[in-house]
Amino acid sequence: MTAHYLPENLPTHIQHYIDGTFVDSLGGDTFDVLDPVSNTNYATAAAGQKADIDLAVAAASRAFTNGPWPRMKPRERARVLNKIADAVEAQESRLAELETFDTGLPITQAHGQAQRAAENFRFFADLIVAQFDDAMKVPGAQINYVNRKPIGVAGLITPWNTPFMLESWKLAPALASGCTVVLKPAEFTPLSASLWATIFEEAGLPQGVFNLVNGLGEDAGDALVKHPDVPLISFTGETTTGQTIFANAAPKLKGLSMELGGKSPCVVFADADIDAAIDSALFGVFSLNGERCTAGSRILVERSIYDEFCEKYAARAKNIVVGDPHDPKTEVGALVHPEHYAKVMGYVEIGKSEGRLLAGGGRPAGLDTGNYVSPTVFADVKPEARIFQEEIFGPVVAITPFENDDEALALANGVKYGLAAYIWTQNLTRAHNFAQSVEAGMVWLNSHNVRDLRTPFGGVKSSGLGHEGGFRSIDFYTDQQAVHITLGAVHTPKFGASATH
Repeated sequence: MTAHYLPENLPTHIQHYIDGTFVDSLGGDTFDVLDPVSNTNYATAAAGQKADIDLAVAAASRAFTNGPWPRMKPRERARVLNKIADAVEAQESRLAELETFDTGLPITQAHGQAQRAAENFRFFADLIVAQFDDAMKVPGAQINYVNRKPIGVAGLITPWNTPFMLESWKLAPALASGCTVVLKPAEFTPLSASLWATIFEEAGLPQGVFNLVNGLGEDAGDALVKHPDVPLISFTGETTTGQTIFANAAPKLKGLSMELGGKSPCVVFADADIDAAIDSALFGVFSLNGERCTAGSRILVERSIYDEFCEKYAARAKNIVVGDPHDPKTEVGALVHPEHYAKVMGYVEIGKSEGRLLAGGGRPAGLDTGNYVSPTVFADVKPEARIFQEEIFGPVVAITPFENDDEALALANGVKYGLAAYIWTQNLTRAHNFAQSVEAGMVWLNSHNVRDLRTPFGGVKSSGLGHEGGFRSIDFYTDQQAVHITLGAVHTPKFGASATH
């Protein structure tokens, strides 16, 4: 075993950032933060409670009501967003190092996250400058136009997988739209989120526009969702948490955007380019340690190529390099936290009675500490199996055969989730018809998970509510007000004008 890697200048205590100042919780509460390779605590973090959320929301409300940010011209806001992107790119190595240390993601995959975070800010900087709204003219009678206004304080609740990038995904459109924000990052991974404050300050974001409160979901997250002065919540995370947020947001009729769990199918037909499909199906479930909502964690394979596919797939899975996340050769690192590790290992044990184990099935040899799971492949998995139906969120995949297109579609749609789907076939008609019939918010045809930022991101069924991405993100963070003005004579029925009774 190599010596445990520690980034330089690690903080020993992580604070909130409220109204332009780093602060501890009012009550002095803290929680421990550990790294997933050693599972030892490297820092404490301020644990936000309702009182801390109240302070953050008050600061964001003042910045929205009295501050310059919502009133700045789009070009002025875009300049700040571009400076933020420059700062993120300038810190890419440091960001990747901290993200890998905090999450256990392989360093080569963490580097891409920083670049994507910067691109999110550049994209929305461009979008708000290019944004225009409808004006409709009825000649000689009326003009109707749309006036778009930022809604107010946005509550942003983000997950622990690729945290910095997913924070940027919400922060960029919220800020671009002129909203002020309170960010509640995941408690497992608070390290990289603390970098935002300095980045924003140096880029010239006005005081109070960005606020950060660390803490547990049931304390800080709950208080943010229920706060009367937070009109909208954007949440990425687990479906059961999303259901709780939905219920808690209902009394105030808050705007909600929720990107929840997935159990996405990867459907491989007999006419597919099998080698390309295997490359994609491996990457789709084992990249990011399998801790990704869009993971193609159910692979459905046409019977005539099933045995060949399983054999090739399992051989490659056994060859995947599991190890220290900071080693550039590592393809699968350590899962984020012992609690999550226990959950994934529980599913591995369940799978042993629900499918035929082709690869993995336990802890890799030689890695005796840390949250390491061997890439695990189960074949012959029945559709009623728990490992077929439930989101595992780790490097575990279920492979199931199908006989024909109808059975493939029934299997693909036979779970409560509907986030992504991956389809491999050379038949153009089948590809498009299957894509339109599959219950998924996003479909990739003969492609791995690459996404244009202009396209809608979201799921159906238990995988989410609403869409973000491109103009849909701007729609979420703004109110669209229709304004009507009459140009000619006003022809209104004259109620009460008649003298007769």
